[in-house]
Amino acid sequence: MSLPERFLVAMLLVFSVPWLVWRLGRTDHWAPLVVVQIVAGILLGPGVLGALQPAVHAAIFTPEVITMLGGVALWAVTLFVFIAGIELDLGQAWQHRRESSITAGLAMGVPLLAGCGAAWAMMGLSSGWIGPQGRTWQFVAGVGMSCAVTALPILILFLEKLSLLRQPLGQRILRYASLDDLAIWGVLALILMDWHRVGRQLVFLLVYMLLAAGLRRLMPRLTERDRWPLALVWLIACALGADWCGLHFMVGAFLAGASIEARWFDQEQLDRMRHQVLFLLMPVFFLSTGLKTQWGVGGSAVFAAAAWMLLASVGGKLAGVALAGRLLGWAPGEARLIGWLLQTKALIMIIFANVLLDKRIITPDTFTALLLMAVASTMLTIPQVSRQLRGGAAGAQPV
Repeated sequence: MSLPERFLVAMLLVFSVPWLVWRLGRTDHWAPLVVVQIVAGILLGPGVLGALQPAVHAAIFTPEVITMLGGVALWAVTLFVFIAGIELDLGQAWQHRRESSITAGLAMGVPLLAGCGAAWAMMGLSSGWIGPQGRTWQFVAGVGMSCAVTALPILILFLEKLSLLRQPLGQRILRYASLDDLAIWGVLALILMDWHRVGRQLVFLLVYMLLAAGLRRLMPRLTERDRWPLALVWLIACALGADWCGLHFMVGAFLAGASIEARWFDQEQLDRMRHQVLFLLMPVFFLSTGLKTQWGVGGSAVFAAAAWMLLASVGGKLAGVALAGRLLGWAPGEARLIGWLLQTKALIMIIFANVLLDKRIITPDTFTALLLMAVASTMLTIPQVSRQLRGGAAGAQPV
């Protein structure tokens, strides 16, 4: 086959197989299409298809095809993280700062500590989890934050599906997730801080703040037709600058989005753009992610590590939100409902783990375990929340 044919076969697999499984298997209640696409990416990777049919895998996923897929995946995840930054609503969080800070702090802090404990235990059992460029504190903090992540864009999709997005409860949950999302990227920037290039990083942050201030003055004066082209130029410049200084292009993409107000754009158009990126581009990112999975320390060890981190992640998130609910006097059942929604991992954690893998802070085996944990965490959300809603959880209507 020619190179275009190999590339198109790979694209055919990644777009057709997950959709057929999702549609014919009617998995939407426990595994939305985005989760099926992530699982398909894993199955098409070297750990499954590559092990079962190495000749087929090698014939399709040649180095040239992987490079082409990687370019599409890079642009897809850059756009996705940018939109996630735009969707942050820190103004609402500030208006309800006491409740938001307590809930967001405990919802992130408790699973972060639990995840760090899980990482220490993993290091004690084997040295095959930490990457060659990773320091102990970077590995522990990276795994801990992976356990604490809430996937804001996927949370929005789930809230839409559950008819909670426009309810007061849904808006509260978005406030909590927004603060956690901001903290997640701050911690990632700290983990990636390169003291050999700290001068570059300071220059980037200074230039970013100056240009962001100018952008915020200019944007409201433009028509919406001109805002999107300028926003994309701003995105590319920030991603390039962040990667140049060693912070990683995804950090720059998030900073580009965080400096832009969602109210500058039509909300329906922003929602459509998020859905289109998820539908048209992100499946390629899932496939590219699946091609990075490995089982070098053994399949059973990877699954055991994933289960261990899942326990720390879900248990820590539910415990943290339950403590917040007790301190703030929430109605019975409310904390459990919010806790299950906030423990959704999916894309943001996978993106976070990709950065750690790219920087060689974690090994492919750790990456695979984190990926499995993210999938399991996300698959638990809808069934658990639906059961809570049927039981009449406070602040929401049953679906």
